[in-house]
Amino acid sequence: MNKWKKELSIILLLLVVAVLTACGNTNDASNSEQTGEEESTTEVNGEEITIGQINWAENIAVTNMWKAILEEKGYNVKLNVLDMGVMMQALESGDLDAHLEIWLPVQDANYLEEYQDTVNFSEATWFDTAKVGLVVPEYLEEVNSIEDLNEHKELFDGQIVGFDAGAGTMDVTKELIDDYNLEFDLLASSEATMLVEIRESVENREPIVAPLWTPHWIFSKYDLKFLEDPQNKYGGVEKIHHAIREGFSEDYPNVSEWFNNWKMNDEQIGELIDYVENAEEPLDGAKEWIDENQELVDEWVE
Repeated sequence: MNKWKKELSIILLLLVVAVLTACGNTNDASNSEQTGEEESTTEVNGEEITIGQINWAENIAVTNMWKAILEEKGYNVKLNVLDMGVMMQALESGDLDAHLEIWLPVQDANYLEEYQDTVNFSEATWFDTAKVGLVVPEYLEEVNSIEDLNEHKELFDGQIVGFDAGAGTMDVTKELIDDYNLEFDLLASSEATMLVEIRESVENREPIVAPLWTPHWIFSKYDLKFLEDPQNKYGGVEKIHHAIREGFSEDYPNVSEWFNNWKMNDEQIGELIDYVENAEEPLDGAKEWIDENQELVDEWVE
C-alpha cells in the first residue's frame, strides 16, 4: 500500500512539472507575440508630438491638417501657438518637436544661420512657388514700385502696416526700408490686425501698404498688387520647408518621412486655407479637406 502511494505521488509530481512547463512555453510564446507587437507599434505611444503654430492663415491650416492626419494614425498631437523667435528656441531646447513653415532662401535666412547647428531644417519643401513683397490695392495706379513710396509718403502717412515682430519677413522689411532709404515706419502688430487694416482700407478705397505673401486667401478676396522690388530684397520665388528638433527623426521615423513626402500646389493650399477659415473650428475644416483629398494625403503617408 505504501509502495502504491509512493508511485502515485511520483506520477502526480510528473504531471505538475509537465503542466508548469507547458504554461511556461505558452507564456513565452505570448510574451514573444506581445514583444513583437510592441516593436511594430513603438513609434505610436502616449507621448505628445508638439507642433509649433503661428497665427498666420496658411500655418493654422497646415498645422491642423497634420494634427488631423497624425491623430488618425494613432499619435497624440498638441499645437503650441508661439511667435517665430520663441519657436526656434523651443526647437533648439527640444521643448518643441516640429515647426512646419520655414521660408527660404530669404525670409527665414536669419533663423537658418542662427540655428542650423542645433535644429534640423529640412531639405524637402512642401511648397515651391511662394512669394513675398510689399502690396498695395490695385486702385493705387500711381504706386507700382517700392521706389515710388517716398514720393507718396503723405498718402500712406509714412507707415507700412506690418504683422508679427519676430517674423523673418518683418526683419527683411526693416532692412528694405534702410536699403531703399524709405521715409517710412514699420508698424508691428499681428497678421489678424494687419488684415483688418487692409480690409477696411480697401472697402473705403483708402491707401495702405503692407508686407504680404502667397499663398494667402486675401488675394482671392481683394484686388492687391505686389510692388516691384528692383533691388530684389525680398528675393524671388521662396520655398517653404519644415524644421524638427534634433533626435525627432530617430524617435518618430515614420512621421519624419511623411513630412518629407508632403507636397502641395497653390490650388491645394488655397483650398485647405479656405476650408479651415470657413469652419467653426480649424481642425474640423482640416478634416473636411482631408476627406476630399484622401488620395493626395495617402501619397504622403505611404
